[in-house]
Amino acid sequence: MQILFLIFLFVVGACIGSFLCCTVRRIHLRNDKRISSNKRSVCLSCHYQLKWYDNLPIISWLLLRGKCRKCHQKIGIAEFLSEIAVAAAFLAIGTTINVETADVISWLIFIAVISLVIVLSFLAIFDGLYGELPVACLIVSIVFGFIILGLREYTMIMSPHQISELILPPFLSVLLLGGLYLLLYLISKGKWVGDGDWLLGTSIGLAIFSPWLAVFILCISNTLAFLFMLPRFIKHRHQKIYFGPFLVIAFVIVYCLSDQLLSFII
Repeated sequence: MQILFLIFLFVVGACIGSFLCCTVRRIHLRNDKRISSNKRSVCLSCHYQLKWYDNLPIISWLLLRGKCRKCHQKIGIAEFLSEIAVAAAFLAIGTTINVETADVISWLIFIAVISLVIVLSFLAIFDGLYGELPVACLIVSIVFGFIILGLREYTMIMSPHQISELILPPFLSVLLLGGLYLLLYLISKGKWVGDGDWLLGTSIGLAIFSPWLAVFILCISNTLAFLFMLPRFIKHRHQKIYFGPFLVIAFVIVYCLSDQLLSFII
């Protein structure tokens, strides 16, 4: 049952990743009448309307070798990476719950986290492609962060915990992720990080709950950003870093390994 559940999550994640990337492009290119007036997906080069078999997540991109069936122009690797990344994220989150033994609260937390991952994936794709973080989606991500926090607080209230253990950890987590990026934004006047990164960090801080895990997220996201952007910095010294995708990737990694990471520290 667990294996079938994980396979199901991978397939659904790939479909959602494809949809999110398509939606991001449509929103960014909504002023192009040739694209916005067409309800179905089209090639951005020749505007050929894609058939259903050209829209199969992951599979179609591999079969077409990343090119349009008609004009043979490259259709970009962003779509393929989005499908793979979201599918992998869904699969990873699925490993945090046992479908046979999970109670109602565990399922509610799982659904809330999956919903948050969908919103974060949309933000990561948007930031990665165009260097923007839509404010409306950032607010939605913070709402989901509060929902996850509330559910976790409820599970802790059911067991003996001091009030400080319920308030201090999420506060410090938000302070480390959201507060740090806000401080960097104010000091650099937007040159180091964007004005949406601190809101993204806030939503992740709420969901991750622990300041120790927040530190891991900071380390992993900044390491990934450095490794990924280093070749670009060598060529272009003034290349901007968009932290959104790296924060989201780090969040998924740390969330799925939270128990192991906390046991390693404590």
